Amino acid sequence: MLFSPKKVTVDTNRDKINELLTRGVDKVVGADELKKKLLSGKRLRVKLGIDPTSPHIHLGRATQLLKLKDFQDLGHTIVFIVGDATGVIGDTSDKDSERPMLTEGEVKENAKKYFDQAKSILDISRVEKHYNSKWLNKLTFSEIGKQANAFSVADFISRENIKKRLDSGKRVSLRETLYPLMQGYDSVVVNADVEIGGTDQWFNLLAGRTLQEVYEQEPQHTITNTLIRGLDGRKMSSSWGNTIILEGTPYDMYGKVMSLKDNLMEEYFVSCTRIPMSEVKEVLGGDPKSAKAKLAFEIVKMFHSEEDAKKAEFSFESTFIKGGIPDDTLNVSGRDKTLADILIEAKIVSSKNELRRLTEEGAITNMTSGKKISDINQTFEKSADIKIGKRRFVKINI
Repeated sequence: MLFSPKKVTVDTNRDKINELLTRGVDKVVGADELKKKLLSGKRLRVKLGIDPTSPHIHLGRATQLLKLKDFQDLGHTIVFIVGDATGVIGDTSDKDSERPMLTEGEVKENAKKYFDQAKSILDISRVEKHYNSKWLNKLTFSEIGKQANAFSVADFISRENIKKRLDSGKRVSLRETLYPLMQGYDSVVVNADVEIGGTDQWFNLLAGRTLQEVYEQEPQHTITNTLIRGLDGRKMSSSWGNTIILEGTPYDMYGKVMSLKDNLMEEYFVSCTRIPMSEVKEVLGGDPKSAKAKLAFEIVKMFHSEEDAKKAEFSFESTFIKGGIPDDTLNVSGRDKTLADILIEAKIVSSKNELRRLTEEGAITNMTSGKKISDINQTFEKSADIKIGKRRFVKINI
């Protein structure tokens, strides 16, 4: 059921609204008009769609959820769409090659906990929630033809990443041209006043405006958030495995933030926290190590709790400064089992191939004996604390 648009009481503080429209923002279509609407007290319908191409929402996507929260705090209606239909087709807006199609089963499995993960940011009880298969899977060819008529092939192939692929002789599937229509039609169905997305979504967001005009709706305002970079310095992406996921443990989240390069701290403070910008500048002007600890604490506090942040901070210091292991380390039984059996069953590693690579790199240490482990089939006669890489630990009990 769609929530009815009503007048709302909003904080008309211009500084707060200015920050909403500028903090972590790259572009706003119709910024002046949108600001007037925000100041007027009219309840706006603010849309975000996320495709469940992996089971986890990561910080790169959470920056857009945080922008939704800014709108929600002002009293506006949040429309959160999990793209179970668009996820099958696949968006290649940020890809330099064709994205493989996922099966409906894969997307359905990935989507199971998306609304639950958003609870760490939004008041989900006040969010209008949708799966876009509800309407996209019912479209007819004639309806799709009506939508496609609003665009030209030139519009699509002029996009930078598509042009690069064509110029280099790479395949561009006809399927990929349908994706902007699908995302745009979502805006029509929910009658969005505002849509939020990353900078890589610019073409798709504008497609929503075009289709709303086709269906005689007022075109939505669009806000693009700047994209944060992942642990390896590239754009944070599940495809590259350089993410910090919302479902990660507080310790894991804290440790990964602490592993960031110093030059990434500012974009994380701006986009992943709501610390006042005046304070951000002050923190970044001081000791880099202290600034990063502050960043890690604030991110864990936001997505878990202050108590979790304190525990993660203590565990991190105990582990990396004093040489201990985290308090929340997983305890597993290792009796009559090989190292491979133990770590795979505990989901510490995903496969024997990954484990072999780690042992070859000298990344697995028996902290109890102080020796590196090189044999994945090693068994244990005594209990041991095992360290895998920089931030993974397991207690093996015999």
